[in-house]
Amino acid sequence: MPSALITGANRGIGLEFARQYSKEGWDVIATARQSSPELDKLNVRIELLDLSDADAVALFPSKVETPLDLFIANAGTNHPMDPDGPGNARDWQGMMMVNAIAPYQLGKALLARMADGGKMVAISSGLGSIAENSGGWLPYRTSKAALNMAWTTLALEAKPLGVAIALFSPGWVKTRMGGSGAEITSEESVTGMRALIDRLTIRDTGKFLRRNGSEIPW
Repeated sequence: MPSALITGANRGIGLEFARQYSKEGWDVIATARQSSPELDKLNVRIELLDLSDADAVALFPSKVETPLDLFIANAGTNHPMDPDGPGNARDWQGMMMVNAIAPYQLGKALLARMADGGKMVAISSGLGSIAENSGGWLPYRTSKAALNMAWTTLALEAKPLGVAIALFSPGWVKTRMGGSGAEITSEESVTGMRALIDRLTIRDTGKFLRRNGSEIPW
């Protein structure tokens, strides 16, 4: 059966990815800082992983014993929203680790564990586009812009290995981060992104895509 590793799978988009793939018979490794009742109900392997912990990130790939067909770097944080002051600056540093540095380091280490034709996807955001910057959300924007740069660099490293790598914007989703006023549900977002993953080939590697497949300007 195909296998997938999904980070940040205890709620929201990550949980929905884990739910849909496990329902279709995939062997799913789901990571989270802590599990949730919803995740515990799924037929998945749960591994605790705090992406703010650099040592834990470095050690985690050794827990992946079999080849992966898919790695979804989904985990992220939107705290802090305010860039001002020393406390927010420290939290901003932590955000960069969780949203950009850890996904790259995990992806780089997992390249050796990807199956032939394997795929890696990072869940980014349209707010990470410099070309479409409208202001606000500065810490989050910078972390996603950094993720985009790191992930496209990883795509260059992975292309000779035949591993396709892309960045997805999931849309404005009704999650704890997106809020109840968002436009679409996690199920709608993930269903669209899964269709995009199915179509993803090495020719698409390094692209920044909306869930409908259109490219987002950098």
